[in-house]
Amino acid sequence: MKKPEQLLELRRREMVEMLKRYGIADRRVLDAFLEVPRHLFFDAAALELAYNDGAYPIGFGQTISQPYTVAYMTTLLVERCSSGKVLEIGTGSGYQAAILDVLGYSVFTMERVVELYERTGALFTKLGLHIACRCGDGSLGWMDEAPFDGMMITAGAPKEPESLLEQLAPDGCMVLPIGDSCSQQMTVISRSGNEFRKEVFQQFSFVPLLGKEGWHDTVF
Repeated sequence: MKKPEQLLELRRREMVEMLKRYGIADRRVLDAFLEVPRHLFFDAAALELAYNDGAYPIGFGQTISQPYTVAYMTTLLVERCSSGKVLEIGTGSGYQAAILDVLGYSVFTMERVVELYERTGALFTKLGLHIACRCGDGSLGWMDEAPFDGMMITAGAPKEPESLLEQLAPDGCMVLPIGDSCSQQMTVISRSGNEFRKEVFQQFSFVPLLGKEGWHDTVF
């Protein structure tokens, strides 16, 4: 009989095979998903769900995104920004930030929910991950650490926040879902000097990006 740790590793490998079948082909991304134990970002009572391809609530109205969504966004970033300094908006469980860290980025992440910020920051420390965390309005970015080579916004926005565009490096790119409260299209905005180019991809459904340059609390 396999030990629990072996079973979880087997499930993780099965998850990566599933991602391949869904079209995720970047070897760096797949290797990162093999390396990062997703179950460490789950409650102990829900470990059996950690490698299912589904989102899962983590409290405070937030979720850990399904593996395919995380892999899809990560691939879009890696294809356009293979290294450098990355800002993540919406720390949540910390899984996406951990994937970016394993990929070799210098990761900065912001979370507006104080309890999640504290919980996930403690988890990063426990796991020995050198990820910079900040609690605040992610729609305004992290000006003190700008510019960023890449940005990943893991919440649905009504449009691209101007503050974040300003904090992109001259050749940087931003990956974010844009749309209404029910459905958003994954969007990549690439900067070239002072010009911005937009590419639109698949539809997804995210929790809302709340903040001064996102959705207002009163809308939800």
